[in-house]
Amino acid sequence: MASATRPATETRSISPLIQRSAWKALKTHFDSIREVHLRELFAKDPSRGERMTVDGAGLFLDYSKNRITGDTVKLLLQLAEELGLAARIEAMFRGEKINVTEKRAVLHIALRAPKGSSIVVDGANVVPEVHAVLDKMEAFADRVRSGEWKGHTGKRIRNIINIGIGGSDLGPVMAYEALRHYSDRSLTFRFVSNVDGTDFAEAVQDLDPAETLFIISSKTFTTLETMTNAHSARDWSLAGLGGDEKSVAKHFVAVSTNSSEVAKFGIDTANMFEFWDWVGGRYSMDSAIGLSTMVAVGPENFRAMLDGFHQMDEHFRTAPFERNLPVLIGLLGIWYNNFFGAHTVAVLPYEQYLKRFPAYLQQLTMESNGKHVTLDGAHVDYATGPIYWGEPGTNGQHSFYQLIHQGTNLIPCDFIAFTETLNELGRHHDMLIANVFAQTEALAFGKTAEQVKSEGTPDWLVPHRVFEGNRPSNTILADRLTPQTLGKLVALYEHSVFTQGTIWQINSFDQWGVELGKALAQRIIPELENAVEPALKHDSSTNNLIRRYRQRRQKP
Repeated sequence: MASATRPATETRSISPLIQRSAWKALKTHFDSIREVHLRELFAKDPSRGERMTVDGAGLFLDYSKNRITGDTVKLLLQLAEELGLAARIEAMFRGEKINVTEKRAVLHIALRAPKGSSIVVDGANVVPEVHAVLDKMEAFADRVRSGEWKGHTGKRIRNIINIGIGGSDLGPVMAYEALRHYSDRSLTFRFVSNVDGTDFAEAVQDLDPAETLFIISSKTFTTLETMTNAHSARDWSLAGLGGDEKSVAKHFVAVSTNSSEVAKFGIDTANMFEFWDWVGGRYSMDSAIGLSTMVAVGPENFRAMLDGFHQMDEHFRTAPFERNLPVLIGLLGIWYNNFFGAHTVAVLPYEQYLKRFPAYLQQLTMESNGKHVTLDGAHVDYATGPIYWGEPGTNGQHSFYQLIHQGTNLIPCDFIAFTETLNELGRHHDMLIANVFAQTEALAFGKTAEQVKSEGTPDWLVPHRVFEGNRPSNTILADRLTPQTLGKLVALYEHSVFTQGTIWQINSFDQWGVELGKALAQRIIPELENAVEPALKHDSSTNNLIRRYRQRRQKP
């Protein structure tokens, strides 16, 4: 953590979290209110529903249906202060190398900084570089959208396929689905990420190679899954275009930093869009990784999305913590994860366009905070990153909500909704929003045995129809799902993740956990493909599985 005398980036001995005074005070407080029901909290404080709300950067948060009191919030804010959250935020915005294991700055906030801003890394202001890439993306997007960019045969490009994985896929596909209302419907967009050949085969099944452009998104241009799919795309494109190698330059562009590998592939490096090592993959959807998004919705809408990101960045940086949306959501997550032992969070957008938003958040949250050691390498003795999951409402109400309402697990929920719909259709939107409010009310207050009995329910059936309630939720409201609003929502969760990582004293910006399986896969691939039976040196289970696969794959 940053301080007046010690750089925020220095790795050092960290005071154990659970030994800190604020943590101990929260534990004592938790023991005193753990059994208090939300019915009682609302009965004692009739204005709670108006008071425990925050407006910030155009989003409205109602956090009154949480199992907290004013004292809980004060103690959580005290914890944030004791852990140096304010200094940590400033260290990130200053460009300090707070990603200590990779010795990198963490500057996704620079991707949406306005022209004229200054964010310095290693003595250089990176903002002009960011806008130079944005300008280059805009020129390219305009050429494709206008039809000026032609394929090898002179046909207009009508199909765009983004090939990437992880942050190079989840961000673009989520943004495309979220902003489909604003997209150019004369263009078809598809996304390929899985190394399973079915993903690629289905993506190109009905497309004309002469009208198809591929965006290959890989920082190193060596990522196994992405480059396997990229070479399959190259083969497919060449097969449909007479095998002319020159056609590659007309049907492929790259989002990468490895110009030599890009050129070797056959892509004109003039059509390579760069980004930087201070941008983590899961934080990169507003960098050149978002090229497909810009082509889909147009540069103006893409820049509006960046403005939404920036508005939430500034809110996070400047708003007092008691009125700071990302801080409050992050601290509430700490409260449930570490004190109630609630190790999952359901994110429930009541907006069909946000159907991929929970999947996007899974990488953002779990790859960031799924860590078991502190910044100085000590093993944590408390829970860190919870599991995020969810589906759009109202679909989820007819599947997993049963468990949330009457199951044995406590699952905090974030409900996301909009006062205006993008597709006005009779009573649909009022019915949708009624379900949002009804679900949060039902989760909080439930239905007592006495209420069930008063409805004439037979005694034997009463236990089955009781809702215990006391299930916590946040409600996040915005006026309308616009590009700007999407940027605000993503940044809201980015910064709540940062808040939690600061409290847990972990590095939210590396992802070493993805490396081991990838390395082992590289070892196993030749063992599956070799014509000669390999000498296997894995464990007995893995050895047996490899042998069985080889036997079953042999052609008669």
